[in-house]
Amino acid sequence: MSPASSPLPIPARSDLRERLLAERMRFVACSAAVQAEADLASELRDVLADLEPQCLGLYWPQRGEFNAPVALGEHSGLGNSLRALPFARRAPPELHYRVWDGAAPTLVDECAIPTSAGAPVVPDVVLVPCVGYTPTGYRLGYGGGYFDRWLASHPCVCAVGVAWSTSRLDDAELAPQPHDVPLALVVTEHGPV
Repeated sequence: MSPASSPLPIPARSDLRERLLAERMRFVACSAAVQAEADLASELRDVLADLEPQCLGLYWPQRGEFNAPVALGEHSGLGNSLRALPFARRAPPELHYRVWDGAAPTLVDECAIPTSAGAPVVPDVVLVPCVGYTPTGYRLGYGGGYFDRWLASHPCVCAVGVAWSTSRLDDAELAPQPHDVPLALVVTEHGPV
């Protein structure tokens, strides 16, 4: 194979993560982000109206992630659905959900992410933040594998990725690994993928 036709090396996931996080921070700082946030909120509410979760697993936003708890506040159409936030343990690495009352969290988990002190629960639908995503439902997260392990042990749960469209990757660029668990769908400000 000649050097001109050799395949490009696949960037390490840490490099992809770093690039996408920087792009996300630039995106959320730009003027288009206000409209994108409103559009993503609307698209996500529509998806959840179709799914009708009995218990919705959310996430507390960080580092430019879409703020789903605010977008899905009292007027989200979720009715009396329970809500839950994840709680991550470092050793052994494990994630579970805890019932959340909707108030700003005052507790942080072992990864320093705001969470709930509520009772453990298994949601039927979970929103999963994506650093990057592919159209086939694979996601790039922060690298700890917490969501992948949880999703692998809860295969009947509907996992909905939440991302900005600027985070889109193709499968070759992400190079999904055997341990990666695809999401049911990913929702961006442009709609479900």
